[in-house]
This record gives sequence, structure tokens and C-alpha cells, in this order.
Amino acid sequence: MPGTARPLAALSLLAACALALTACGSSGGSTDSAAPAASGTALAGQTITVYSGQHEQTVKALTEDFTKRTGIKVELRSGDEAELANQILQEGDASPADVFYAENPPALTVLGDKGLLAKAAPDTLKSVPANDSSGRGDWVGVSARTSAFLAATGKAADTAPPASVLDLAKPEWKGRLGIAPSETDFAPVVTQVLKAKGEDATKQWLKGLKDNAKIYDSNETLSAAVNSGEVEGGVIDHYYFYRMRDEKGAAETHATLHYFPKGDPGSLVDVSGAAVLKHGKHQAAAQAFLGYLASAPAQTVIAGSASYEYPLVSGVQGKPELPALDTIGTVADPAQLGDGKQALGLLQDAGLLQ
Repeated sequence: MPGTARPLAALSLLAACALALTACGSSGGSTDSAAPAASGTALAGQTITVYSGQHEQTVKALTEDFTKRTGIKVELRSGDEAELANQILQEGDASPADVFYAENPPALTVLGDKGLLAKAAPDTLKSVPANDSSGRGDWVGVSARTSAFLAATGKAADTAPPASVLDLAKPEWKGRLGIAPSETDFAPVVTQVLKAKGEDATKQWLKGLKDNAKIYDSNETLSAAVNSGEVEGGVIDHYYFYRMRDEKGAAETHATLHYFPKGDPGSLVDVSGAAVLKHGKHQAAAQAFLGYLASAPAQTVIAGSASYEYPLVSGVQGKPELPALDTIGTVADPAQLGDGKQALGLLQDAGLLQ
């Protein structure tokens, strides 16, 4: 789940399943037509199983609120999104999961490519901007986050932060930089560099990062290293700074968040999304849960939580200390992020992943 180390074996196996298109899952069974998000009261007493790679405390608050409103119970299984997606791929039709709630689009894309996702109800998809959900309608965007550069306060990285994420491969960053390449948040940044600069330039950029950076196993450990001055700076998702600040208090927070210029590959705005599993046993109840996630009450829970993510439903405001999302980046097209296999392959080739 976010804030924990990403198991490299799970990431590699997920990429291998996407690359080889082997029988990691089945695409037979029910049709793609979306069931409407049924009234929760008509489904009271049912129990759905949600596999979630999102912030556990926030998702727990969401599921509890959903149950209060609808009477539908939720069995929550939280873990790393790559591990959970891989588990669903292996379980196929026999998966007990009714809903998959992912931190990043590529994990959802892998399952969608295998035909394991049902179409989301049209009214659910209409609740958030179209670009924040799957173009084929098989998952809905729920919240957003942006990449940023965390710098040790007062260090050169803070007073003269990088003008672009691409600059971090330059020799002047050698020994000053930290990265967490095994985080599932990092591969989408690599994909953005690929899209902007091409494969050869991305390989050179990754080589520069490997030469320059100290490697950390999670964004939390990287943030702590920046805060302690162990390294001058590193690329993280914005919310790790705010969560660290809440934990340590302002007096013990010695790091500053800088946003890459809008349009830079480092200004990636990524979405978390949720999907109904096509072979789930509780289709109507699962669709009701997706409809809830894309509703104002759920988005208000997200906006007020300690996850510091951006809500996607119009009219629901995020935490006041967060800059307006449209001033710091543009949501990445989920179709362009794809299944992430090329980015993972390049990270492995560069020696940044095993």
C-alpha cells in the first residue's frame, strides 16, 4: 500500500504477465455491459470484497461510510497494488474480489487488457472528468496526486531546485539525490519521460539517475532521508511531505516541497481508480460501491483525510494547504501510461529494479 516498500517480485511478475499475455487470467464469462449502480438499500446485507492498494486508513473510512449509507458490508483486503493485481490475474474467474481499488492506472490497465474488468455504470463515469477514468469505461478515477521534488531545507537543492526532472541525471546531482524506483509511483514518471523524450534519451536519463542517486525502498524512507539531510532531495508524490509533516510536527520538518514546471515530465498528475471485477459474485453491490466512490460524500471523506489527495468530483475541495491541481500539472492520460511494462523493463535494464 502507499508508503510501504514495493515488492520487486510482484512488480516484475505483473510486468511479465502484461508482456507475455499468458494465462494469468481469463476473459470469458459475463458481458461487458455495465449494470446500473443499484440502490444500496435494496442490496443491504450483501458483502463485497474489495482488494485495495490505496491508503488503508482512508479506504477504511470510506468503506465504513458506505456501509452506513447502504447496508452493504465490505471485506477489505489491503496490500501492494502490484501484488493484488497479480493475485487477481492468477485467481482469474475464481477471484473472490468484487472491486479492485488501485493507486495507479497501469495496474488497472493490465487487468482490463486481460478482460477481467466490467464496465462501470455510465452515471458513475459521468461523476468525474472523462480524462480521469479509463477511456474504455472499465474503471473510474477516484482521486489524484502529483509528483514533486522534496528538498532539504536550506540546502542547495532547496535554494536552487531542479528546473526539470530531467536535470537530476546531470553530474552536478551526483551524491546529492535519492530515489525510490521500486515504488509503483515511480514507473509512471519514467513513462512520461519516454513520452516526452523517447527511449534512447530515457535510457540515458535512468543511467544518470543510477550514477547520481542513493536508492531507497519507499517514498517514506526517502522523505525521511531528505528531512534528516542524508540526501539533499528526491522525487516523491506530494502527499508524503504532508504526511511526514503531520507526523513530525512543523518544528521537526526540515524539508520543502517544490513542484516541477507544468508540462515537465516530473509534473505528472496521476489518478487512483477503482473497477468492478467482471466475475465478482455481487455485481450490483460492487457497482454501488463504485458509484459511492465517485460521489460527493466519498470525495469529501477523501478531501478531509490524512492522505492529502485531491478529490475529483466538481465542487469538493481538497485540503487548503494544497495548491490548485490545475496550476501545477495536467492529469496524465491513462491510455498513454498504459500497462507500465516498458517503463518497468527500462528500470530493470538500468539496474534500478531487480
